[in-house]
Amino acid sequence: MSEKTLKKNLIYKGKILDLYCDDVVCHNGNITKREIIHHNGGVCILGFKDNKVILVRQYRYALGKDFLELPAGKIEKGEDPDKAAYREFEEETGLKPIMLTKLGKIVPTCGYSDEIISLYVVNESEESHRDLDVDEDIDLVYLPLEEVEEKIDNGEIIDAKTIALIYHFRRQLKQ
Repeated sequence: MSEKTLKKNLIYKGKILDLYCDDVVCHNGNITKREIIHHNGGVCILGFKDNKVILVRQYRYALGKDFLELPAGKIEKGEDPDKAAYREFEEETGLKPIMLTKLGKIVPTCGYSDEIISLYVVNESEESHRDLDVDEDIDLVYLPLEEVEEKIDNGEIIDAKTIALIYHFRRQLKQ
């Protein structure tokens, strides 16, 4: 089953996303509208320092509260996801990845967005410096993996990309 686009209608062009309200024909012949967010995609990176998971605590305006999550960021237009992962991890943590392994990808909201988040683990890193964006206020938090999993289990960590990456990492360890 698929749907055919009759007309793409750009509603808003933003810094990190574009909003469309497209006219489409459904598989059953009905004509409807689809509200779609176009996003260049993102990366999420699992790294360790002193055998502890590196997390970031930051305020998320859309939900009006602080979130504990793995380092992550958006892919710039035309940027390779691997390069974005190297860049974002160093900017947020102050550690320069020497080697990254891609563990998979997720589509966080397939009902209304084309965003794809690539998931990585840092195999090795070296000290560097943080280079936060002007609008970022990020605290670094270091926790044992087991405590991160406990925080997921008890609902303290609800960020989807973080949960997905921890899942993929645990599956890799079992193999």
